[in-house]
Amino acid sequence: MALGEDLQAHLARGATTVCRCWSVARADGAVFGFTDHDAGLAFGGLSFAPDSGLSAAAIQAGTGLSVDNSEAVGVLSAEAVTEADIVAGRFDGAVVTAWLVNWRDVAQRVVLFRGTLGEVTRGGGAFRAELRSLAEGLNQPLGRVYQSPCSAVLGDAACGVDLDQPGYAAEVAAEQVQDRKVFRFAALDGFDDRWFEKGALRVLSGAAAGLVAVVKNDRLTGDGREIETWAALEAPVAPGDMLRIEAGCDKRAETCRLKFGNFLNFRGFPHVPGEDWLMSYPVSGASNSGGSREG
Repeated sequence: MALGEDLQAHLARGATTVCRCWSVARADGAVFGFTDHDAGLAFGGLSFAPDSGLSAAAIQAGTGLSVDNSEAVGVLSAEAVTEADIVAGRFDGAVVTAWLVNWRDVAQRVVLFRGTLGEVTRGGGAFRAELRSLAEGLNQPLGRVYQSPCSAVLGDAACGVDLDQPGYAAEVAAEQVQDRKVFRFAALDGFDDRWFEKGALRVLSGAAAGLVAVVKNDRLTGDGREIETWAALEAPVAPGDMLRIEAGCDKRAETCRLKFGNFLNFRGFPHVPGEDWLMSYPVSGASNSGGSREG
């Protein structure tokens, strides 16, 4: 934290006019501003509301590569942080920035914290959110895992498959929805049975817009098509809401080659010996030299 000369001089006076300001930027583009001052403030193109939407415990800041941490506490309010949005996961991983600001001259400010929201819990009309600093990224495992299935995510840079190509995704309106996890369509033609299994179902409009679920089952029936997700969506989906359903991949080499024609980008090691090989033992009538088998 590097203080500007003006702010440093102001703090050195002893009697100060400083407050904290917070911004929360969600992945869907929604941005919220809060301040513990009793009047609204504005800077950097963002307005900071003087309500109980967000406050914070003391921030711990360490030197080196230690992970700084803190906690944000707030009241569920219809204008800012709602329980429905928290349940739907819209605040998961949101980017948080905190400033110390001279409310008489907002140009005098310094960033105290920048990171993301971690675990969010709720109860009693309030929420409590873990704050994770930028150093949290250094706590993630790096490198490749030598395993038989592909380690890439379908459609990412490592995979290279363009899911916008014809045949890999469908955008349709919801028809029959059961328990927020079973979707039935009278006609969703042009795709084989089980084509979307392990794929993504994305909600494009309606109360659940922006939510994503993984497809568990995809079956062609006598009445059309039935798609079931592993978990129920955390917001209701009404008939007419637009959905995008993407093809699924089971990470096998055969699927990569035959379904997507993408074997050159396969990120697995299909010939790595499995657990059966580790538990094998010499038997009579078979080659026990350790070399490759012939025939």
